[in-house]
Amino acid sequence: MASFVTEVLASSGKLEKEDLASKISKISRKVEDTKEEVCDMITKRYKEFLPSLQRSEELMGQVEEVSKEMDTLKNCIETEVQQNIHCSMAEYAKVKQQLEKNTVILTMLGHLKEFHNAMEEFSKAMAENKYVDAAKLLEKAQLSADSLKTWKSSELPLLRALSSELIVQRENFIYHLGDEWKRLAIWKLPSSKEPTNLRWSLKTELKLTLSCSKDGDPSCPALLSCILQALAIQGDLPYKIKLFSQVLLKNMLKPLVIYGGLSVKVTEHSDGPTLTVEHLESHCQQEHSTPSQVYTKLLLVLKTLHSHLLDVSVGEKKLSAILGELIWEELSHCIIHECLVYSIPTNSSQLEKYNAVIKETEEFERSLKEMQYLQRDSTDLLKYAKDVNCHFASKKCKDVIVAARKLMTSKMHNTVRIKPETKLTLPKLPSQGSEASGKQQTVKQSSEVEEEVRLAGHHQQLSSRTLCLPVCRISESVQQLMELALSTLREAVGSSTQCAMQLFFTVRNIFQLFYDVVPTYHKENLLKFPHLAAIQHNNCMYLAHHLLTLGHHFRPHLPQLLSDGIATFVDMVPSFRKLGAQCFLAQLNIQKAELLERLSSARNFSNLDDEENYTAASKAVRQVIHQLKQLGIVWQDVLPVNIYCKAMGSLLNTAICEVMAKIMMLEDISSEDGEHLHTLCQTLIEEGPLVFVPLAEERKNTTYQEEVPLFVQKWMTFKELVIVLRANLQEIVNRWAEGKGPLASEFSSSEMKSLIRALFQNTERRALALTKIK
Repeated sequence: MASFVTEVLASSGKLEKEDLASKISKISRKVEDTKEEVCDMITKRYKEFLPSLQRSEELMGQVEEVSKEMDTLKNCIETEVQQNIHCSMAEYAKVKQQLEKNTVILTMLGHLKEFHNAMEEFSKAMAENKYVDAAKLLEKAQLSADSLKTWKSSELPLLRALSSELIVQRENFIYHLGDEWKRLAIWKLPSSKEPTNLRWSLKTELKLTLSCSKDGDPSCPALLSCILQALAIQGDLPYKIKLFSQVLLKNMLKPLVIYGGLSVKVTEHSDGPTLTVEHLESHCQQEHSTPSQVYTKLLLVLKTLHSHLLDVSVGEKKLSAILGELIWEELSHCIIHECLVYSIPTNSSQLEKYNAVIKETEEFERSLKEMQYLQRDSTDLLKYAKDVNCHFASKKCKDVIVAARKLMTSKMHNTVRIKPETKLTLPKLPSQGSEASGKQQTVKQSSEVEEEVRLAGHHQQLSSRTLCLPVCRISESVQQLMELALSTLREAVGSSTQCAMQLFFTVRNIFQLFYDVVPTYHKENLLKFPHLAAIQHNNCMYLAHHLLTLGHHFRPHLPQLLSDGIATFVDMVPSFRKLGAQCFLAQLNIQKAELLERLSSARNFSNLDDEENYTAASKAVRQVIHQLKQLGIVWQDVLPVNIYCKAMGSLLNTAICEVMAKIMMLEDISSEDGEHLHTLCQTLIEEGPLVFVPLAEERKNTTYQEEVPLFVQKWMTFKELVIVLRANLQEIVNRWAEGKGPLASEFSSSEMKSLIRALFQNTERRALALTKIK
């Protein structure tokens, strides 16, 4: 070949056209021959799998030799063409085209050579466990195969054989690396069909081993690094680490946080440590672990993983950093919601002790940063621990609202007796300084002097019971609700501004919740049972009474934003009074409707000489009296005396007004009918006062029974009617007394005339009496 090139370059560097054409023709034939031989060899090697190592080496040498001759000839041709381009453009173009074709063929042969060499070296690297080199050689072979695919005239069967071989070797390589990875971390997991609980987690075990030929082999870390870097080059490492992180979180880390009775044990073996989840008998009664216990357990697991598996660099990152990015968000969320949230104090006095938890959290994160699990300086976990005041207030508010709602939805009929001397137990609040107290004392002394001067000479002073609640019964749950509000406000005293604001408005929300929930939740019972309606009335009045002064008691001790005027409950007082009044009035209207319904069966009190009519009327009156007596007993010792008397008086007044209206509508009342009407009305007059029994001691009720006219608006009118039913014309005229008598003060002249016409026959005496009624 060298002599041939020498001949070509003879004659002072000038080439004859005929010699050039013949030389190119010869080289083209050699290129084609070499191509056929190389393709044949590659086909036998990767498609027919025939061993031909020596021949392939000879061919590779031949390819290199022809390639060198082509480069020399190409340079000579380009020089000659440049010198003679003006005279032989067409011929040289044809020659150059043929040369370029040969160049492309040689390039393809070069790629085939690179592919073959890469695959051969890959096999050697695998045999020597040089996984990183093997991965790089596979990538190199892939590049050669991709270059061959870009050559349009390449033989398809040959490319298919090369691609198939590359795929098989790659899959074998990945499978081999997968086996190595499995040997590094061997999991023993519980069945996925079993329910996730504490006993389920006890079946978890993780064994860490190194793929070493001998114990203590210094090549172990290097081998581990090779395996991981090879996985990274193949793009399979992120999937492996993600799968490992999911199993680690689900089966070990999260159960250690959630279940207080679990711990982890590390057992050292010759081939590596084993991490086992264990049950601690001493913590069997502990539902949640403390933050310190959780951090200790997690650090034990993560340190063991770091020292035996994860302290390896993959590219620019440590493997521990890659794992940390995958698990930290979910792990910190679990620690917050399954551990820290339960460690938040329930009392403000315990807040100072929580600084220990903050320090433990800082130490925990510092250890993770040292092992490179964490990269950031500030995390949600530490922020949560440091915001303990806010979380304390939120937790306290949540607990208070839950407790309040539980009280509101409890049974109302469990009551306690409230007396004027019953005082709300207000918590002791810190003094505001000697200067302020001295000022208050001075003001107090001066006000006492003024009061003594003002009241000097007065024999009567305000009663000690002035502005006190009257005797009544309220729900035990409402009393507990007020105590809950007081304790919550006590927590607000001395707290931070944000915490105090949250607690104060939570107390307001308690009362707002009562206003919204109780009437709705107990609606049916409040309408159905008069006893509960009375208790609800008292409950609302009790709350309204204490809301008047509740804010004033705590305001001086609260932060400035609250003490400047926001800390008050006075605006809620009218709403609660209205709520209690509406509830009781609704019950009164129901009772009035029942009274009127009973009286509607009296057949309008007409034709009472008929036995059936009289029986029906008498039964209606008896039912009314019975209903009123039952209500009197139900409300006895429940309602305040004045409310009790007003309520019973209103109901009795409704009954007698209905009776009077029916009688006044009668156009003809016989003497016998009049006698029956008198009997029925007399029954109401005699037994009506007996329904007033506000107190349990009967002898004390006499006073209220004698004061019936004060509570029943139409009582005197009804008594006058009863007198008229039995009186003669002269007695009626005398009681009228020319419009100045007792009868005239209760009835109008037209009503009286109508009643006289119904009771007496049309005679001269009746006509004379009617003329005197004016």
